[in-house]
Order: sequence, then C-alpha cells, then structure tokens
Amino acid sequence: MNERARPAWRLAHVDHARRRRRSHELEERIVEIRKELFDAGHDYGSETIQVHLEREELTPPSVSSIWRVLKRRGFITPQPQKRPKSSYQRFEASLPNECWQSDMTHWVLEGDKGIEIVNFIDDHSRLCLASVALPVTKVLDVVTIFQSICEAYGIPASVLTDNGAIFTARSRRGRTGFETELDRLGVIAKHASPYHPQTCGKVERFHQTMKRYLRKQPPARNLKELQAQLDEFVGYYNEVRAHRSLARRTPQSVYQARVKAHPGDVKDATAHFRVRYDKVDTNGTVTLRYGSRLLHLGMGRRNAGQVVTMLVADRDVRVLNPEGVLMRWFTIDPKRNYQKPAGDAVSTMS
Repeated sequence: MNERARPAWRLAHVDHARRRRRSHELEERIVEIRKELFDAGHDYGSETIQVHLEREELTPPSVSSIWRVLKRRGFITPQPQKRPKSSYQRFEASLPNECWQSDMTHWVLEGDKGIEIVNFIDDHSRLCLASVALPVTKVLDVVTIFQSICEAYGIPASVLTDNGAIFTARSRRGRTGFETELDRLGVIAKHASPYHPQTCGKVERFHQTMKRYLRKQPPARNLKELQAQLDEFVGYYNEVRAHRSLARRTPQSVYQARVKAHPGDVKDATAHFRVRYDKVDTNGTVTLRYGSRLLHLGMGRRNAGQVVTMLVADRDVRVLNPEGVLMRWFTIDPKRNYQKPAGDAVSTMS
C-alpha cells in the first residue's frame, strides 16, 4: 500500500513521527555544538548556537527554544537576576579606526612562568588588531606593535588606554615614546580615569574571552607556542565568532562594512621608521647616520654612560631612557654635524 492509499490518521502518525525524529536530531546537534564550543573555549550561548545552526543550513529553532533544550539537558545553571542592560551607559565609535583600545594583561606559561599579552582592538567593530605575547612589555614594544597594525589597517583617529607606564608618563611628568609617536601621527591619545577600568571595557572584555579560550588549550611551554595559540584564537574571533554586541555579525565583516576614520591632523604618516640603540659617550653625544653623514646628537654630559633608544622617523628623532620615557627630541638638520635638541624632556621631570 502506498502513502496515498493509507488512511489519513496513519499519514498523520507517520508525519508526526518524522517531525519527532527531526526534532530529536536537531536537539542532539544543539547539544553537540554546545559541547564543541565549550571544549574549544569559545562562546557557547543560545544565540551563538543558533548562528552555527544557520551556517550549517539547518532551520534553527528560536533562541528561547535552544535555551530550553540546554536547560532540559542540564547545561543551564540558574543565576540571580542580573543588572538590566538598559541601565548601562555604553559608548561605541561610529566608524572603524575612529578609536582603538589597548591594554596589557598577564598570563602564565607551563611551569608558572609569568608573561604578558598586549591587545589592541577596534572600538567600533571589536576587531582584534593585535594580540602579542611578551616576556615583559616595554614602551618600545607598544610602539612596534602599534606601527605594525598601522601598516596593516591604517592610522586611527584616536587610541584609548589606561594610565599604565607603557602607555603614558604623565604621572612622572614626562612623555613616553608611544605618546610622542601618537603626536607625530596626529592621533589623539585618550586615557581612562584612574581606578575606573570600565572606560576600557571592550578590551577588558576581550581579555576575558581570550583567557577562557587559553584555559581550554594545552599549557604553552614557551612564548612561541602561546603566540601560535593567540594567532589561532584571533583568527576565529575576527572571522568566525558571531559577536553578541554586533547583532551576531563577525568583527571582520563589521570592520570592512564602513569607511574608515583617519587622524584629524596627520603630521607625517609616510615617514620612514627605524630604531637605534646606543649609549651616550663621555662628551654627552650619541651618533646617528642620516643620509651619507654621521651626525652627533647632543644629550648633555650629565647623561654620559646612559643607555638610550632612538626612535627615528625621517628627520624626527626621539631619545628614550630604558624605562621608555622621552629624554630629548631632535629635528635633524642635514647640513650640520652637531645636532642641538629641539626639546629636553628630562628637565620637566625633576
């Protein structure tokens, strides 16, 4: 007997059985996706699972239905009433590159060896611009990372950080190499209020997401292994992970969707950038080759023997001490062998 010849009640029973089977298969897939995301250290909420079902070209149930499946299967732990989202005041840049957030956080390698991770994200799109593991973060490291992402993504209009010594020397009445680099490029430097980490909330939240992923990975034995884990995480976070704050779009798609913001006053965005290490000689000078001439930069005899780092951007030279604080800066005059400083930051730090 074919299906057309069967009684209506029997056809209805067969149809109901098929729907139950499909419903059971979909529920099992929901649980599988939840386990896969959890084991990998990724976001595993109901909305994220719904996006993954859609990407598999399945017809997903509503978010609330997925939540009920997870609750019924024992994956949901009841929580006290949270503060409503409407009570938060949130700021979001209207364009990519309008504001970048940066911060440093700590992590531990195998054997309890502490290291540091520097993260840069785009405020508008949440795109992770860089996530770099370092033994200890110095000002020059921040400058180097910033330069590399400027080459890849362009120069931002502003950068928001906390008041850490790798970002600012205002508490020491000086300027770091990072601050002078932002000034050179016309980038506005913004700093969070002291003891108020919520100002940099997006990069702080990124730290949490990153660390949840790292905890699910085998403990890295060295920086190279940790950097490989970070690179894999950033690829997933930028291009695969459906972000809740972006209407379940990926940071990469949101970043690419709109025109990019630029600095309001770019002083010299195409300058050649290089770094030179030296020690102030007994005469109070350091040397720098510019073009075909060896120039002598006056640092003062009081700084004799001081180890310094020189950040060179064409004719603009900034000299930093080992803590990354600006000591002096120069504007090179190619016609003179001896270069007088354009400014002395040390005198302002006493």
